[in-house]
Amino acid sequence: MPRYARSEREALADLLLDLGPDAPTINDGWTTRDLAAHLIVRERRPDAAGGILLPPLRRYGEAVRRRIAARPYPQLVAQVRRPPVWSPLSNPLTDEFVNAMEFFIHHEDVRRARSGWLPRDLPAGLQAVLWKRAALLARVALRRFPADLLVQAPGFGEVTVGRGGDRLRLVGAPGELTLFLSGRQRVARVQVDGPAAPAERLRSASLGL
Repeated sequence: MPRYARSEREALADLLLDLGPDAPTINDGWTTRDLAAHLIVRERRPDAAGGILLPPLRRYGEAVRRRIAARPYPQLVAQVRRPPVWSPLSNPLTDEFVNAMEFFIHHEDVRRARSGWLPRDLPAGLQAVLWKRAALLARVALRRFPADLLVQAPGFGEVTVGRGGDRLRLVGAPGELTLFLSGRQRVARVQVDGPAAPAERLRSASLGL
């Protein structure tokens, strides 16, 4: 059975080493060093990882991430590449479910910050996995969006979300939809059909879990 979380993790770690600690990412203000530190906090510091999602814990989580980011860069990349087996996010039972989308997204965060990037030709199996995650993202992130929004991944499926009103259609490959729905609209190659105002609102919305 393919392990897409593992392959995306390895590809990201290789790219982090190739580019060095100061390369840009599409995450505003973050370099490759910052991104590596974020992933380490997420998997190795449960006391600080809550700050990724919970505003009351954000200051503490960011302080921990900055301290980790100050470590030697090769050490950071090595820890990204080889997560601890005790982590609730990366142990053998949870790794594929939790991390396939996570590491695909962060791999693209680095790839798409470089000039001349092109979408990858992803395996059908990975696309199927990403579509399941994208459909969930759509249901969560867009459940209150003020339109009737049809999200389509041709060949993989579709889902309708939103509160009704104007009709919009969001179409793309599963990987592109995953990036769009995780808040990376500006680098996602998707098609948005429908009235201009709600389409622009969708393109600029704060999305993601």
